[in-house]
Amino acid sequence: MHKLKTMTLAIATTGMLALSPFSVMAQDNRSEVGEARMEGSVATAFALNRHLNPFRIQVQVQDRTAILTGTVENGVNRDLAEEVALSIEGIEEVDNQLTVDTDVDQSDAERISFANSFNDATTTATVKSKLLWNRHTQGLDIDVDTSNSVVTLTGEANSDAARELAQRLAENTAGVRDVRNNIVITDQPGTAAQAQQAAGEAASEAAEVVSDAWITSKVKSSLLFNRNLDAMDISVMSRNSRVTLSGRVDSDARKQLAIETAGNIRGVESVDAQALRVAP
Repeated sequence: MHKLKTMTLAIATTGMLALSPFSVMAQDNRSEVGEARMEGSVATAFALNRHLNPFRIQVQVQDRTAILTGTVENGVNRDLAEEVALSIEGIEEVDNQLTVDTDVDQSDAERISFANSFNDATTTATVKSKLLWNRHTQGLDIDVDTSNSVVTLTGEANSDAARELAQRLAENTAGVRDVRNNIVITDQPGTAAQAQQAAGEAASEAAEVVSDAWITSKVKSSLLFNRNLDAMDISVMSRNSRVTLSGRVDSDARKQLAIETAGNIRGVESVDAQALRVAP
């Protein structure tokens, strides 16, 4: 009996030793893929931000920490880069090694070209994210395709309002030249199918727990991705699903747009914009 136990233990141990390197390798591969995706997301956010895309900022992610290196023009750009990186899902810390050089050359033709052009794949990913984060479009079956900065929306919506909102979210995205809205309306108000869908969405939304950190990051990102807002001048805080906006905008219309953008993020219960002042 003792020999049998010893043999069994030896076989089990041998099996663990044989499988262990492959398991570790698989875990390492998954970790590398996740880090690469986060690096891509941070780089995309920098490319979409008109205050940061003129600068060459390198991003490396290790253990959910984004390491930023490169040179920017001032401390505001340096702080903004850190804030943008922290808004990316999965990033928990930022090691900000960016240096400030007021004489940094922004006239380089390559960088100006890059700053004024937006990759179609990046635009597609941004529009998809905005549709997913918005409480009114998150459950819709909408496909996004971008070609030469023209976004095409296809799929289904349950109301004209949802269809128009999806188009408006795409139109307000930096880098979008035009939007072709091919979304079709499937369920008109009052139908049993829509009532069933609404009930399902309500139950799903009630069951979902959205953290204040998630809300803050998505509101910040949505403001950054909006071509009509200068998100660098707007601060966002969230507590108990209540968002507070502070800072400065240059018109009442843009203040209302900021409030609407924040209020439409799923999980947000209210928006306080008393500290967001209008200063042309």
